This record gives sequence, structure tokens and C-alpha cells, in this order.
Amino acid sequence: MRCCHTMQQKHMRTKILTQLSHSPLVKILQSAPVPRWMVLVADMMIVVLCAFLTFFFNGCTQGEGFMFAIPVKASIIASVYLAMDLWLKSYQYIIRLSIIEDVYRLTLLVLASSVFSVTSTIVLESVTGIRYFSIWNIFIIGMFSFSIMMCMRLLIKYIYTLITDVGNTRKPVIVLGSAINSFVLANALKNEVEGRFDPVALLSLSDKNAGTTINGIPIILYSQDSIKEIFDKFHCDTLLFLSTQIDLMRGEFADVFFNNHIKLLMLNQVEEFDANDNSMPNLSTHVRNIRIEDLLGRDPILNDNPHINRLIRNQVVMITGAAGSIGSEIVRQVAQFGAKEIVLVDQAETPMHYMQLEMEERFPDTAIHLFIGNITNRQRMDEAFSLYHPKYVFHAAAYKHVPMMEHNPSEAIFTNVFGTKNLADLSVAHGVEKFVMISTDKAVNPTNIMGASKRIAEIYVQSLFFHLQKNNKVATRFITTRFGNVLGSNGSVIPRFSKQIEEGGPVTVTHRDIIRYFMTIPEACSLVLEAGCMGDGGEIYIFDMGKPIRIYDLACRMISLAGLRVGEDIRIIETGLRPGEKLYEELLNDKETTMATLHKKIMIAKVRTYSYSDVISHLDTLFHSLNTGNIHNLVSEMKLIVPEFKSQNSEWESIDKELKKEKAEQLWY
Repeated sequence: MRCCHTMQQKHMRTKILTQLSHSPLVKILQSAPVPRWMVLVADMMIVVLCAFLTFFFNGCTQGEGFMFAIPVKASIIASVYLAMDLWLKSYQYIIRLSIIEDVYRLTLLVLASSVFSVTSTIVLESVTGIRYFSIWNIFIIGMFSFSIMMCMRLLIKYIYTLITDVGNTRKPVIVLGSAINSFVLANALKNEVEGRFDPVALLSLSDKNAGTTINGIPIILYSQDSIKEIFDKFHCDTLLFLSTQIDLMRGEFADVFFNNHIKLLMLNQVEEFDANDNSMPNLSTHVRNIRIEDLLGRDPILNDNPHINRLIRNQVVMITGAAGSIGSEIVRQVAQFGAKEIVLVDQAETPMHYMQLEMEERFPDTAIHLFIGNITNRQRMDEAFSLYHPKYVFHAAAYKHVPMMEHNPSEAIFTNVFGTKNLADLSVAHGVEKFVMISTDKAVNPTNIMGASKRIAEIYVQSLFFHLQKNNKVATRFITTRFGNVLGSNGSVIPRFSKQIEEGGPVTVTHRDIIRYFMTIPEACSLVLEAGCMGDGGEIYIFDMGKPIRIYDLACRMISLAGLRVGEDIRIIETGLRPGEKLYEELLNDKETTMATLHKKIMIAKVRTYSYSDVISHLDTLFHSLNTGNIHNLVSEMKLIVPEFKSQNSEWESIDKELKKEKAEQLWY
């Protein structure tokens, strides 16, 4: 009965407020802040009224004549308050939003005005012997003025709150935490003009403030076992938290909410704003859905930006694969570091066109040169080096999709190996200072054609550098960077899962236990630039990728982030490992160790080195196999160059057996 009665009262109030909302005054109050001059005039009218009534009921002090009349004395007091109000600017705050600031400013106004009036009265009395104002009256005027001005502000706030509740479409949310930052966020969203969210509670992780209420917002103690009951109680299905609390959301804590089908929203970090500014920021616009990148489970990698800036600024930089995920981000970061000219090399026409439009818009002062061409075309690449004379080359062009390259090994070798060889040789011929090659964790103990082709490319550039160094001909320093999967890259698992979820599923994973290392594209590219700057030549740098992530868990989280239920709304099915795919990737093979660098997230891999003459001999054999179209011999030679290359779930496993048999026969004889 009580609940029914409450609902009837709420319905009646909504009906009355709906009728009131059509009035012009209410529409003005609802759409814009109360004009500052109106606040000032209202404050002065209150002071005049309080002064007049105080003098009238308490009587006047000694003296006769016009100057001692009650209206004149009330006007003098009001003039003092007006001067102080203009000085302290108490009237300039949006009174329907600021509460603490109102109290603070009004207190200053009353104290300053009262102190000035009392001081003036004492000085005047000491000179003339006449007390123009009673100190008691000044105190009463201040007390009543403060009370009425504050009541006026609270009334406006209350009316505004009632009016904005009419037709309210705000989404109820519970704000994580009970510290001052969480309260400020909840209060700001609650009082926001045309806001999107209605904070209904604060979810406290400690019992210090649990069970209390602050500014009408209850504080509820977090309990993993009763989290669903807490949100159901407030008819809410969304948790909102600050970006500074993202560490709490990593790991099992976020899964508690996902498992109870509670959506997660995050407030990005925003700049502090000036309260005197009429354009109050709308915090709701800074609230976004949490992304899978936010749940990587490790702190973002920060690089030494000033160091990169000193080397890149005012230089000519060439980037191959410039239209791809990694290449395009390197282009953006190189432009941000002030490169004089950037040469974009790629064979993809349409993506290059979009890159040109983006760069012209974002970096109009940077010279951008689009060079369409295939890195396997040595003559075309020679034209690029001859035309632009780059000082630094970042080589990101490569075939990267494992299953596709498993069926097309000749193209993997032609592009990933001989394309790299073309660029490396031309860099030496044209006096490039640094050549930074982007490799992959799949080059470690490769189980597929793609990974093996990248390992051979690593071997070539490293052996070339040591060969030049041995013969005192070092002009170009060759550096290799090796890292795992990047989130959101073209053709990667994240966009594929997103598309499958949008289409209603199922989401496909190759194996329930498959794990991968992940980092964001900006992080990977920042470390590529950092490693390129610190390298002296011949190094293979590996990055701290954090802990590997199980792809199945990634799929579950992405489904939950979409507000759907795993197994009910979206199914996850296993399709089996693809050709050349393995359950886990490594950044080092068993025989390799690492050396630390000045950057705690970057290490140098101590790898087996190869004789340049031996490498050239193997590459000649590979090239002959390419020309003759003998794919069997091509893959066999790859396995001879990279002995740790063992095919898995692939048609090339038969070659491993052949090589093993040949080796056994050689040992026998």
C-alpha cells in the first residue's frame, strides 16, 4: 500500500510539473543559466529589504535629518554590499549548479561587507562622536541577508531539479568509489544541464562510508555475492567509473560485473574548467563504453619522447607499408615529432589516398610524399631513395596473415625476404643512417611460413650489418624490433570478433586454450621509434608485452562489453587450429637470452648470428626455387636456414620428416 501511495504521489507531481514546464519562466530556467545581472539585482534587493526591516524594528541610532533616514541608511548598506559583490564576483556562479561555492562566496561577501561597515562606523564615531550604524544592526543585516540569499539559491536549485525531472530520459548509473573524486563526479552528473546520466548510488569498496548518504546519494558497500541485488535495488544495469580507476577493472574485478550483465562506462580524464566560464563542460560527453584495449591487464608503455624528438625533428623519414595499421601509426607519430619530410611507400592505392587526406588535415606543415610501389620492385624502390634521400627508414611492409601465407609460400618469401633485402641494400647504397625493421614474435621458433620468412629477413639485415662492420664499411645501422599482436590492426582478432558480435554470432575461436601477446598500435609504434633511436646496429629488440591473453577469454569479454550473454545471446565455437598456427607465441627461442636497456620495457635479444656469405648462399638457393616454381625446394631451404622452423598443422610437415630422415642417414654414414 505504501509503495502504491508513493507511486501515486510521484505520478501527481509529474503531472503538475508537466503543466508547469510549458510556462516561459520554467523554459528559461531549464534551458540556460539564470542571468548574472538578475542574481546581482536579487541579492541587492534582499540586502535593502533586510537593512530596512532591521533599522525599522530595532530603531535608528543618534542623529536627525535626511542622512539618518531609514531608506538612506539601508541604501548605504546596500552600496557596501554591491561594491563587495562586484569585487568578489559572488553573483557570477551558476547558482543552480554550484553549492559549496555558493556558501563560500556568500560567506566572504557578508563578512567583507560587515567588516567594512563596522570599521567605517568605528572610524566615523571616533571623528564625529556619532555612531552612524549600530554594530548589532550590521550583524543582524549580515545574518539575515546571508540566510535569504542562500535560501533563494537553494530554491532555484530545487525548482530546477524538479523541472528537469519532467520527461527525464537520463540513464541511472552507479558510480564506483566513495572518495571525493567519485562524489564530485556523481554530483556533477546529477546537476548537469541536459545530462545523460542519473547517479543513483556510490559503490564503495570499503565499509568506511557505507550505509551513509551524501548530498542525497546513498553509499552502498560492494559485495561480490550480492552485486546483482544491489543493482536491481536501484533499477540500474550500469557502473560508471573514472579512468584513474581502470587498474581496478583489470582481471577478475571486471568479470564480476560482466557475469552479472552489468555494463561498464568510463569517464575519460578531462581538463579542469574555470567556474567563471559561462560554457560549463558537459561531462556526459566524456563518458564512453569501456573498450577491450582498456582491459589489457597492464600499465601503458611510456617512451622517452624527447629523445625521439631530437632525432626525428627536421629529418626525412621513409616508411614502407605506410597505409597499414602499424605503418600508418608510425607516420602519424613521426609527423608529431616534427619530421621535415615523410615518404609513404605502399602499393595500396585507396588506403594511401585516405592517408594523404588525413595527413593534409592534421599536419599541413609537414611535407608528405606518396610513393606507390611494391618493395619487391628494386628499380622502383631505387627511384624513391634517389628522389627523397631518406635519413631513416622504418620498414613495416610485409605479408602477415599466417594461414594465407601457408598456402602461398613463394609470395611470403618474395615480399618478406627479398623485398626486405631490396630495401636494406638500397639503404646502404644511398647512405641511410638507420634502417628499422618491424618483425614479429612468430619469427621465434616458427611453425609457419610467415614466421619463418620474417626470421630469414631478420637474419639477413643483421648479417649485413655485421658484414659491413667487419669490413669497416658501416654507414647504415640495421635494427630489428620484435613484438606480438596489436589490438585493432587490419585483419586482427578484435575487428573480426566485433563483426561477428554485430551479426549476432557465433564468435569463432580456433582453440579454447590458444593464447597471444597483445599491445595497442600506438604503444607498439612508440616502442619501435624508441628502439630505432637507441639502436647502434645489429640489435634485435623485444618489447615487454605483459602477460599473454587467452583468446577465448577475450571473446567472452567482448561479448559482455556489448551487453550480451555468452552462450545465450552469442555462442562461442571452436573451429580448430589453422595451418601453421600454434597455441602460444614466444618472443625468444630456448637458446636466446636478453640484455636490459635504459628503457625498462625494451630488451635486446641475444640471438644466434649468421655468416653473411652463408646467408647469401641460402638466399641464392631460395631465389632459384622461386624462379623455377619449385615450392617444395623453397620450403626445404627455409627450414635449412632456420633449423628451428617446424611446421604445425600444415602440409609442409612432410618436409620436416624428410629432413629428419636425411639427417639420420647422414649420421649413419
